[in-house]
This record gives sequence, C-alpha cells and structure tokens, in this order.
Amino acid sequence: MPNAIDRFLEQNLETYLQETMKLCAQPSVSATGEGVRECADLVEQILQKHGLKTQKFEGYGNPVVVGRAKGRSERTLLFYNHYDVQPPEPLELWDSPPFAPQIRDGKLYARGAKDDKGEFMARLAAVDAVRAAHGGELPCGVLFVVEGNEEVGSPGIAKFVQDHLDLLKCDGAIWEEGGIDFEERPGTSLGRRGILAVELEVKTLSRDAHSGNAHILPSAAWRMVRALASLKDENERILIPGFYDQVRPISEEDLELLRRLPDLEPYLRETFGVRGFVNNLQGFELRKAVFNPTCNIQGITTGYQGPGNKTVIPAKASAKLDFRLVPDQDPTDILKKLRVHLDAEGFTDVRITYTDYMFPARSDPKHPLVRLAAQAGEEVYGKPYQLIPLTGGSSPVYAFAGPLGIPVIDAGVGFGITNRTHAPNENIRLQDFHNAARHIARILDGFADLWSGEGSS
Repeated sequence: MPNAIDRFLEQNLETYLQETMKLCAQPSVSATGEGVRECADLVEQILQKHGLKTQKFEGYGNPVVVGRAKGRSERTLLFYNHYDVQPPEPLELWDSPPFAPQIRDGKLYARGAKDDKGEFMARLAAVDAVRAAHGGELPCGVLFVVEGNEEVGSPGIAKFVQDHLDLLKCDGAIWEEGGIDFEERPGTSLGRRGILAVELEVKTLSRDAHSGNAHILPSAAWRMVRALASLKDENERILIPGFYDQVRPISEEDLELLRRLPDLEPYLRETFGVRGFVNNLQGFELRKAVFNPTCNIQGITTGYQGPGNKTVIPAKASAKLDFRLVPDQDPTDILKKLRVHLDAEGFTDVRITYTDYMFPARSDPKHPLVRLAAQAGEEVYGKPYQLIPLTGGSSPVYAFAGPLGIPVIDAGVGFGITNRTHAPNENIRLQDFHNAARHIARILDGFADLWSGEGSS
C-alpha cells in the first residue's frame, strides 16, 4: 500500500502544487479582512473537488469550513487547518509579490505557502492518494476543519467546537504544523503551552506636561515601569501570588523525551545572535525550560519617541504582556490573580484589558496515534522520530482535545524559521510538501487499524 500511495503522489505532485498556487494567490488576511470570505469560498470549492461534503458556518468570526468524507471504518480522523494568513508587509522585502506565487530553486514562494495553505493542500493530496490506493474508498472517515481566524488568535473556535460536538465527533486529530526540524529530523509535538495576553494602561495626568515639573507631577511612564517591575524578579521568578499553584510537575517520562531531543543551543546562538540565555541556561536545562511558565513584555508605549528631545512628562502609558502557561494552569485564574497582585502592590489605577487566552493542552505519548505517526515518519524520512513533550507556542488545540476527548498531534511541512513563516519571502520546499503528503497518507492508511480487536475507544 505505501508503494501505491507514493506512486500516486509522485505522478500527481505537479497538479497539487498548481492547486496550492491558486489558493495562495487568493489573499486572506484575517487582521484586515482582505479577501477572507473569498478564500473561504475557494476552500469549500477545493474540498468539494476532492470528494468531501462541505458545510460553511457563520457566527464565529470568519467562516469555518468543514469537509467530511466517509470511509469503510466508523473511525474518523480530523485535520485542523486554517486559510487565513498574516499581513504580507513589509512588501519591499519580498523578492516576488506575496500573492503572486512563484516556484524557484525548489521552493514555492507566497504568503500562506507554508502557513497554512501548503499544509492543507498536502493533506488533501494524501487523502486522494489513500483513496486511490484503496480502489476509490477511504479506510476511515476524514473530517477537515478549516478556519479563518487562526492568525488573530482563533477567538471563535472554542465556541464552534462546543456548539458542534456531534458534527465533530472523531477518534483523533492531526493539527497544523509539525514535520521536520532544523536538521531535517521528523517529529511530533505532544503539547502546546497556554497563553494569557493582556494590555496594561495607566493615566497620571489629563495631558502631557513640561518635564520641568517632573519634581511635582507624576509620570505615567515611571508608574508603568514600576508596575511591570513588580511582576517578575531578576531570576525570572513571577511574583504574582499563587501563579505557580496549578503547575503540573514535570514527569519522568517527559524528562526522558527531552533527553532524546537534540541540543538546540548552537542553532539558537546562530539564528538569534544570542550571547547568553535566560538565567544562563545551557544544555539539557535549556530544553527543560519549556516547562517554565513565562511573563513577557511585548512592548511599551508612552511619551515621545521621535528624533531629538521633547521634554515632556508622559500622561499615559500602556504595555502589552503575554503569559505562556503550562499544564495545568488556567488563563482565567491567572487574570484574576494578576488583578489581585496589582491592587495589593498599590497599582489599583493600572487598568487590565485581556486580549487573548488559550489553555495548555497535552496528548499521551503512549497513544496509538502517536506510535503510528512515529512509525510512518521514520519510514518517510529515514531518521529517528522525535516526540516533543511540549512546545513554547500556543494554539487552540485545547478547544478540540478536551471537549472531543481525543489525542491531538501535529504532522506537517518543514520548519517554520527555514520557511520564513510570518515573514517576507514565506516559502515551502517542494520536497517537504511531497514528504508531508506521504507521511499524512501513511497515518491515514493505518488509522482505522489502531483499534482492531480492541472494541470501542
């Protein structure tokens, strides 16, 4: 069966690349709304073209497109993807227009080529390959959920899942991304950190004042700096009372998975030009640190930032923060504790507005779907498969995993930094597109057999 799958993909690769280029040529910038609804229509047409019955759902931000195809087994594998993309700016840094896809030097360049239109099309190629290898019938059911709000934090997806639990009933899910790392080693992430993103604002004066009055008039800039300084000490320990109460201790199993991962230090030093890491971490401790929750300042806005001097006392100041949270922290709980902390420290005048939150999520490394993905990945890439217990970023994995009671893993295309994800000249290597389709096809081919003789899950 793998040989038949590979033959189909080899023979039809060009067709899927052309279809990917057509999808990438359609703008779909969720931050601005440019082309999003047109892209949702195109995604629905593409799903129908590939033999899936579709439904489009409104009321959750941009449309959510669902495609379903039945298989011989009652088991169903869900694929999560998104059709929205990041803004293409700065346009002058693109070597070719972001929505005029080009193939050169073995890569497809376009906004969305990697994140996430290329991955979506590679998965449809896999579905077609498995169907062809099985004489026109899929061995298990397939369910695609393709949303249009991922790049703005997926604000409606959790409610969408809760509202459609029966429609989305399945036995496991393949998330976006995944694939190979910076040294071409395949792997799967078993978990994502949660996030609480907030904006702090403080106002000390009705308008900016002359800095000659700094001895008597309070500065919003200094007020904000002091409020921020109360959140974390010089050793990165977050000072909000109760912040760490729900942190799940790292397990021996997770420690062993971390020990098997490659050393990231040389790569990080070269990529980011970093001289020293937080708390002088190195080696294994650097890998282990992903289980540490964080408090990050995204940016501070206050006063005058133009050329020369403007001797003013800022009347207003704001700061954007994000807290990355680990299992079993609750972002709504952390938001309450942040308010209590600021009040207790005397910062009752600092206003908090939350802008985004997601819960952390984990999948069991022993689940049969994880083993299947590892076996299939090693066959395709010819290298040992990495199981990554937790990654630093956040995504709405929790919105599916908990309510549906399923394992959620990723398996996708390439490595984000190499692909210039979210940056000018975003690209996908053609070989990565091809191998991702081969990997997903093998997972789909073996999924129904995971429960053979075991009864219901």
